Amino acid sequence: MTDHVLVERPEAYPGVQVIRFNRPEKKNAITREMYAKMTNALAVAGADPAVRVTAFLGTEGCFSAGNDMADFLAFAMGGTMGTEVLDFLRTLAGAKKPVVSGVDGLAIGIGTTIHLHCDLTVASARSVFKTPFVDLALVPEAASSLIAPRIMGHQRAFALLAAGEPLEAADALQAGLIWKVVDAVEAETLSLAARLARKPPEALRIARDLVRGDRSDVLARIDEEAAHFAAQLKSAEARAAFEAFMRR
Repeated sequence: MTDHVLVERPEAYPGVQVIRFNRPEKKNAITREMYAKMTNALAVAGADPAVRVTAFLGTEGCFSAGNDMADFLAFAMGGTMGTEVLDFLRTLAGAKKPVVSGVDGLAIGIGTTIHLHCDLTVASARSVFKTPFVDLALVPEAASSLIAPRIMGHQRAFALLAAGEPLEAADALQAGLIWKVVDAVEAETLSLAARLARKPPEALRIARDLVRGDRSDVLARIDEEAAHFAAQLKSAEARAAFEAFMRR
């Protein structure tokens, strides 16, 4: 199961740690075990001076289809959700070192909102960002309801998070969700991470903290959203939506 997330430190890119989704047969849908491994990798990166930048990557044609629906359905049917998702979101939001990401193809749910916490994101022209939370009788997560309106304004944020409208790469660029549209996603992501890793680390840390500002409101919104999310997961409308999804 842990092989569904690969944590790598490529020799060609000193100072860079890669967290790579590796479950292409399920469109890189994220399980509780995968969240736990990513949380641990972020914690290790934060404590290890040899790691200066973390880069998130998916597989060809798919960053991530979001949370594994089987986990959602299990909780909706009376199981326990665990803390893995919330632990990951809080660790990501509180990361002390730069985080970059590269998207090629599908980026659904958390596959989209994860980039709101990245300092730089590049994507291929065929990438599509979509958050079908309301369609599944759920609500936004990862503090996206706070960060997205700040970045892209109310109309675009509502279209993405509430209406579930997709953003193609060009639209995501215009909205400020990503930094660049590129041809070679992995190469550009790793090159970008390596350039950051070569910069004076303390100066980069201070600059990043100044740009990002205080994160207490982000962490508070993560918790607020999580409470609504958990309640909705137990709702009859969510259970019906999950069952319909699983029958597809």
